[in-house]
This record gives sequence, C-alpha cells and structure tokens, in this order.
Amino acid sequence: MNPRLGTLQVYPFERLRALLAGVTPNPALRPIDLSIGEPKHPAPALVTGALTKALDGLSVYPRTAGLPELRQAIAAWARRRYALGALDADTQVLPVNGSREALFSFAQAMVDASGENARVACPNPFYQIYEGAALLAGAKPVFINTGTPWADVDWTGVQLVYTCSPGNPTGAVMDLAQWRELFALSDRHGFVIASDECYSEIYCDEAKPPLGALDAAWQLERRDFRRLVMFSSLSKRSNTPGMRSGFVAGDAALLKQYLLYRTYHGSAMSHSIQRASIAAWNDEAHVRENRRLYAAKFSAVLPLLEISFVRARRPDGGFYLWLQTPVGDCEFARRLHEQYNVLVLPGSFLARDAHGVNPGKNRARIALVAPIEECVEAAGRIAAFAAGRKKET
Repeated sequence: MNPRLGTLQVYPFERLRALLAGVTPNPALRPIDLSIGEPKHPAPALVTGALTKALDGLSVYPRTAGLPELRQAIAAWARRRYALGALDADTQVLPVNGSREALFSFAQAMVDASGENARVACPNPFYQIYEGAALLAGAKPVFINTGTPWADVDWTGVQLVYTCSPGNPTGAVMDLAQWRELFALSDRHGFVIASDECYSEIYCDEAKPPLGALDAAWQLERRDFRRLVMFSSLSKRSNTPGMRSGFVAGDAALLKQYLLYRTYHGSAMSHSIQRASIAAWNDEAHVRENRRLYAAKFSAVLPLLEISFVRARRPDGGFYLWLQTPVGDCEFARRLHEQYNVLVLPGSFLARDAHGVNPGKNRARIALVAPIEECVEAAGRIAAFAAGRKKET
C-alpha cells in the first residue's frame, strides 16, 4: 500500500462529525445546514434539456481531450470573460471532470519528487485538496498564511503554487499587483502556478467581476501564459455539481504533458455531459440570475449579523461568510448546533498551524447555499446565540 496515504489529514467534514458526536440539536427548531459549499439553486433548464437530448453520448467512448466543440465553447467563454485577445482551443484548453479532480491530478503530473526537497505551496486557510495533492505527489506542503507578503515566503524547492481567487473560505480576490509579483517569483524560481477559480462567477457587483489569472497575465504581457494554468468549473457557476464538468486552461506546454498523464488516468468526460456543458458555457443569463440570488442573500443576512456580536463582511467573491466568532470556533459550531440546530464549519478545520498560528482559529465558514428564507432564519439564530454569549460575558 502507498505509504503516503498515511500522511493525509482527516477531511474537515469528518472532523465536524466527530466534533458534534453526542450533541442533540434543539428539536424545536428545524435543522439548517450551512456547513457544506454545495449549490442548492436548481440547475438551469437549458443545461438539463441539453443533457437529456444528448443521452446517445452514453454509447460512445469519449476522448480525453474532449470534443472540439466543447473546447471551442470554453475558449470563447474565457476570451469574453477575461478580455483575452487569444486562447487556442486546441492547445490551451482541456476539459476535466470538475476542478477538484483536476486540482489533485495536476500535482501528480507536475511534481518531480525524485529529490528530497520537493515542495508545493498553497494558501492557509485552504481547500484541502491542495494539501492531499502535494502529499501524494511526494512533496511537502508549504502553507502561506492569509496576509503574508509573497516576499516573506521561502520559495526553496517549491515546484507548484496553488492560488485560490476568489478564495475559499475568505472570499478574497488577488489584485494585479499580487499577480505581477507572483509571476516574477515564478520566473525567478521556476515554479508552476495553478490558479483555482471555481468561485469566479459568484460576485455581488456586476460591474466588477473578479480578476482572473489569465486576465492578469494578458494585461502584464505574459501572453503565452508560461508556467500558468487556471481551473474553472460549472459546479458553482451553473449549479451543476453533479455533472463534474470543468476545464484547465493556460500554458500549452504544461497542458500537453497533463493531457498525456490524463490519457493514462482514464478521466475522459462523457459526451452527454460535454454537450450539456457546451450549453452552459454558451449562456450567461442563468449565471447573472445565480449571482442575483446570492447577492440577495448577502443583503438580507449581513444586517442581521451586524447587530449582533458576530462580525462578518461581504466577500469579494464566492458564497461564503467568513465570520469572526465570539468564542472559540469549535465551541461556536458545537453550541450553535446544539442550541439552535444550525450547522457551520469551524475555521480551524480549514487551516493548518503554520508559523505559530492557525489562521482559521476563531472563525467559522458559513455557506449561503440554502434558500434565502433558511439563510435569513439561520442568521437570526446565529445573532441570538451571539447575543446570549455577550450576556454571559
């Protein structure tokens, strides 16, 4: 058995189940689960219709590189979304079975673990796939705590850097100056950048879509996207997490090698899913409506929290609130579940102790994925819990 499996950490939701073991939630209140970032808005009819019409695709072995029509639809979408003058559908785009699978497998293809100092850097707090990908590729994870300047990071041995913008769980978006500095460091140290942008299409200001990695590279005259790939998905954008449909785009030389790896990995996307994906990438109306629904939730929930002892801010992107808790984050999650039947995820479960601190400590991640009525009710319960804690102190 692969001994590296023993280095993997327990997944956050398993830790949450262990934390809540033995807790009996208040039976007078209906349960509201805001712990998991699973979209609950309905999948758009144009996508489900396209999927139904393409069921004959189940009888075909798909190519790993995907249908040319899908690559073209993705490339056209990326050019529109990021104002790219060019993105070649044949060499700079690769469909994948959701960004999670690709974020993991990309490290397996990119990391050279033959030496003793292979390292993979990622933000902290972070999406745990980055850590698992690094460990199973034979590399050591390097955690970059929120707010740490790029210049303060030890880049020795770093071969791959994961970024997440908009961030999970913080909702922060990298600006052009941060990208410029990271690109310069990539040139100096030779590491590859894997930009996770699965939340890029969820934001509150229609006039200010989040900056993307390819967009930043294009603006900074790095138009070959050297040592850079970005990952995107239909899961959050189009409320289709069960389709497992996304893409990787960027450096053609990297994607050529990654395609070779995937050919053996056996990860081709069904023709039926590809046809439905084409319909999704070609339409923006359902995406704007999706954003409207999330914006309405933030507008309804934040005022309720602002009058309590809980501090939260509207994120730059994504559908999470990254709350500062009035007590320890584990105690907050456990007591909120027990007294108010609301599930949230302790922030420390989404981070690692690094440089003497866990940057998720005394934070909680709240996913505003439930219907607005449930989100508002949950916010009211959180405010009541916080007010009770204030009285206790």
